[in-house]
Amino acid sequence: MTTVRRGAAAFAAAALLCTGTASVASAAPSPTPTPVIPSGLYGTKDPTYDGVWRQSLAFIAQRTNGIQPAEQAVTWLQRQQCDSGAFSSYRPDPAKPCAPATMLDTNATAVAVQALFGVKRDSADPEALAKAAKAGAGWLKGVQNKDGGWGYNPGSPSDANSTSIVIGALAALGEKPGEVTSADGRTPYDALLGFAVPCATKDGAGAFAYQPDKTGTLLANADATAAATLAGLGKGITARGVKPAQTPTCTDLPKRTVERAALNGASYLAGALAKTGHLNTPPMPGAAESAPLPDYGNTADAVVALAATGATEEAAGALTWLEKNSAAWARENGPAAYAQLVFAANAMGVDPTAFGSADLLGLLAATGPAPQSSPSATASASDAKAEDGEDSGSFGIWWIIGIGTVVGVGIGILLSGRKK
Repeated sequence: MTTVRRGAAAFAAAALLCTGTASVASAAPSPTPTPVIPSGLYGTKDPTYDGVWRQSLAFIAQRTNGIQPAEQAVTWLQRQQCDSGAFSSYRPDPAKPCAPATMLDTNATAVAVQALFGVKRDSADPEALAKAAKAGAGWLKGVQNKDGGWGYNPGSPSDANSTSIVIGALAALGEKPGEVTSADGRTPYDALLGFAVPCATKDGAGAFAYQPDKTGTLLANADATAAATLAGLGKGITARGVKPAQTPTCTDLPKRTVERAALNGASYLAGALAKTGHLNTPPMPGAAESAPLPDYGNTADAVVALAATGATEEAAGALTWLEKNSAAWARENGPAAYAQLVFAANAMGVDPTAFGSADLLGLLAATGPAPQSSPSATASASDAKAEDGEDSGSFGIWWIIGIGTVVGVGIGILLSGRKK
């Protein structure tokens, strides 16, 4: 999961860069129309590719810190849902029913389910939100691939990111993802293991691939690794650090398990962060700068994943780097970026209102309608845990994933979000 979702927006941008360079160079640039931002939506940028995503992440970050979004904002997200229970990335006219050609989005559906479930308790109509969340989870189960996983859009090949975030959506409604089986009897964890790079592999040992390449080779992907590490541990993007602290290692077991694969993923992330203190991303095709660029969103994801395995020492340097360097990135990318930083701060036990020199929760709130409630200044730590639902940082009961053997192991460009 990354802040500014890379999905369709990234591919569209790359296509323009690769195919339109000559004609663009000889033509006068056309003015970019100002996007119309619907009332109730967080952020000021074109919501075409990430409207539901950024709204949902904003809600999740706020609710995990005791803040209830404005009813206007909740209504906006609720109205984005199709009659089937699914969500697309953004529907400009939700009064019109979803057409057969509507591009449905498993990732948007998954985070929207979690967001609606989280805000229902203090909403004006909790029963309607509970019903909407249940319908979304039902749709997700209905589009599960035969290998047990999910792709970005229904029917597309499974990928580690989509599979991981759907696991969290199912857990949000108290389901046990390990018992959700496909037509071929495969579970989401079977699919995750299919993306795990063995420790014996020379490059990318322990990582997860987004998908196998055309030759079937698994190539390490930091974004996919952070997401799958958390899902494999039975945790999600609101996970907190665990004790005792432990240095992750990579081990190939005779019989692979998703829990061991998750810890192997943490080992890969720790090694990647140790090189520069943060993760990098390659430049966009056609960009003037050819050197890798800092990847703020995936660095934040890696911090959460490492903290969830007990590797807080390995994550500490990256969190400090984010505190010093992420302000301009978050300001440019808006609500989902602020949410990712909130998740990283929470995971490491850092006050998100004192993240370096930034009040992340205040900056996040300023990107949308004023929240209807906030935690009191005197709220105790136990109150905050009660708000979350349990002391591991879960979002109510969401992300409490039923992996029977997981015990005591201590989840953004046009969108530095999900790297495809």
